[in-house]
Amino acid sequence: MHKPTSYIQQTRDLYDSLGYPPYRWYEADSKPPFVRPAKPLAELRVGMISTAGTYVAGQVAYHYKDDTSIRVIPANTPINKLRFSHVTENYLPNARRDPRCVFPAEALPALVEEGVIGGLADTHLSCMGGIYSQRRVHQELIPNLEDELPEIDALLLVPL
Repeated sequence: MHKPTSYIQQTRDLYDSLGYPPYRWYEADSKPPFVRPAKPLAELRVGMISTAGTYVAGQVAYHYKDDTSIRVIPANTPINKLRFSHVTENYLPNARRDPRCVFPAEALPALVEEGVIGGLADTHLSCMGGIYSQRRVHQELIPNLEDELPEIDALLLVPL
């Protein structure tokens, strides 16, 4: 088994080796607006966002410098059609071997069949989570995701 990646220490070491000032980690100025669902999970329509840089064969891959674009992925996309590109390439070997570990779209229909969740969105969303510009995340990525969110009651976030 591989040793876990010490992402924070790697980032600190990289910035130091390049002579950059220390990286400023994001700190929210308020708590996120979590809301209790008005209905049980078994009645909710659920969508998914993955930050693994997932895309479908034939779509444009992500580029490696603060790419704030998103990909809309049909929920019925065969697993062998999923591809990955991400600024942190060292995180992707497992995703490429088994896409389900970062894009669990095949598991979700089983949860519907078991009655755990009420239904699924027709599409899922993906972005490249390694965006170092907090400004671009707030001004570009989040609005892009909000514009493309399907009609859902709950959202599963699958971070890489």
